Amino acid sequence: MSPPKSAAAQSSKAARSEPAPGFVLVVDDEPLMLRALGRILREDGHRLVLAESPDAAEPALADPDLDVALLDVMLGATNGLDLLDRIKSERPEVECLVMTGHASIESAVRCMRRGAFDYLAKPFDDVHRVRTTVQKALERRRLVRRNRELEERLEGHARPPELIGHAPAMRRLVRTIESLRHNESHVLIQGESGTGKELVARAIHQTSRRRDGSFVPVDCGALPESIIESELFGHEKGAFTGAVGAQGLFRMAHGGTLFLDEIGELPLAMQAKLLRALQQKEVRPVGGTTAVPVDLRVVSATHRDLQAMVDTHRFRMDLFYRLNVVRIEIPPLRERMEDVPLLVQHFLDEKRRTGSPVEGVADDALERLFEHDWPGNVRELENVLESALALARGPWLRAADLPMGRNRRASPLPQAVSAAEDAKLVALPLTLDAYEKSALERALREAGGNATEAARKLGIGRSTFYRKLGKHGLRVPGLGESA
Repeated sequence: MSPPKSAAAQSSKAARSEPAPGFVLVVDDEPLMLRALGRILREDGHRLVLAESPDAAEPALADPDLDVALLDVMLGATNGLDLLDRIKSERPEVECLVMTGHASIESAVRCMRRGAFDYLAKPFDDVHRVRTTVQKALERRRLVRRNRELEERLEGHARPPELIGHAPAMRRLVRTIESLRHNESHVLIQGESGTGKELVARAIHQTSRRRDGSFVPVDCGALPESIIESELFGHEKGAFTGAVGAQGLFRMAHGGTLFLDEIGELPLAMQAKLLRALQQKEVRPVGGTTAVPVDLRVVSATHRDLQAMVDTHRFRMDLFYRLNVVRIEIPPLRERMEDVPLLVQHFLDEKRRTGSPVEGVADDALERLFEHDWPGNVRELENVLESALALARGPWLRAADLPMGRNRRASPLPQAVSAAEDAKLVALPLTLDAYEKSALERALREAGGNATEAARKLGIGRSTFYRKLGKHGLRVPGLGESA
């Protein structure tokens, strides 16, 4: 007979079996029902977002950490099943539970066929069933995630390549790319010029099931209008004067990914033909009589506001929605200045591998880089460093080596403040930003303009200090003058 287990051992086992909470979204247009579900699910410690409409649910739907969505079938003028279809198309890894006050076997089957994990009838006679159903959906979500992580380790594709940055926006970007590993939806990447849209597109391709296929990039803005159709869809021999026959970029990307950069530059006439190719999953070469099937994923990118172009009839609405299944926004460099040192180190490491003698960046050069506005984003930073390396006179890159003037964005920091101005502290707006800016100004005054000493007084690192200065449009007095 085995000895009885100790109370501590039993308590430990109970703690291990306690279900772990998750991130749960509830969408219902009845405020009372939302509050009731909130009370029920908070007992299990879930992170909750309660939304009365699909629009209010948008931030949660865009969050890569979302685990489970509870959706009411009737959302006022909106059909909850349409929202279910959208989630399963854009975020197939999210488990969806459907709720309705008009339960029937037919509606339950219809929801299951559209990808719902389970079906709950309202009003909830059994609160325990609501909690256990959500927990089962979470367990399935975690099991699928665990299986995929194991697959990724075995295949050696654990993370998207070459995406440098630890800023919150970059971490969200990486998580979004990782969530697309087992998804075949088309992706629209939006970001300013120089932010690295093609790099993100390559990361999407290399972490997807199509990574063994070709990645075919094409700059839509660089193609003459007269040959766009031939370049994309190919042409038959003799289709036009001098035509010798070509398969086209669509067929080159068969089984892989076609990257349509600067899609906003595509002429309207060509947009209609592109839409047909995406809908029919086939292309007809110029001069050909038969269509050729193609199997590919399209990742498109633009620095333009496509929605505004749709509103002014410069871009087809139907093509916009066909391309904009999953949207990825790349933040400009000025919004993630904490990543500048990482990017600088990355570029210097690359140059050292090609024989550059420069070992690192001096403090004055780093200060100058933190001050700059970076309208050209990461591409501009890379070009500035390449130019500086060509001019460097020693093993350390200095401010004098950088081909940059004063930062036009920054406003000068006052050198001295009167007692009357000090008294204005009590009249500051009741916001953290206002007090943070005031603290930065005071620290610099007391440190006599010495950035290192000011950062020490505030108890923060130099890089954080410079990032906060840029955030508030401040600069160190005298910094940025030519040496």
